[in-house]
Amino acid sequence: MNESYITLQGWVGNDVDVREVGDTTCASFRVGCTPRFQRGGVWVNGDTSWFTVNCWRSMARNVAESVRRGDAVVVHGRVKVDVWEREGMPPSVAWIVDATFVGHDLTKGTSFFTKAQRTAASDPGEAEALKEVIHSYDPVGPRLDDDGQQVAPAA
Repeated sequence: MNESYITLQGWVGNDVDVREVGDTTCASFRVGCTPRFQRGGVWVNGDTSWFTVNCWRSMARNVAESVRRGDAVVVHGRVKVDVWEREGMPPSVAWIVDATFVGHDLTKGTSFFTKAQRTAASDPGEAEALKEVIHSYDPVGPRLDDDGQQVAPAA
């Protein structure tokens, strides 16, 4: 549990790149974070820091459908630093974030959320049961968790 987590607020700097890593989907994009501060009563931009963000599995598919170059985002995840050297060159450093969550930064604009449907199971009986749970969901009535179990109302 000695991992470092970071929360970024910034702008997406490129199109989301989606690739398959083994049998897992990964989506990657870059986030630029530019601090602003006052100098002599005038707002100025500081130096931009760039981070590579990796999203895995269902989040990768959701990010690929939702995030575009130029979007304001908030990202939270595990951070790691890759350092490498080339002969005759100073060391290069890359900041990489394995995202725990990604969302639009609503201080910069608005967004519309659509809940993703879970994929059907490989077992046909389980897939039918899942469809029944999805169709039985009543936003005014009882709440169901991700496994289709009824959740007790908050007291």
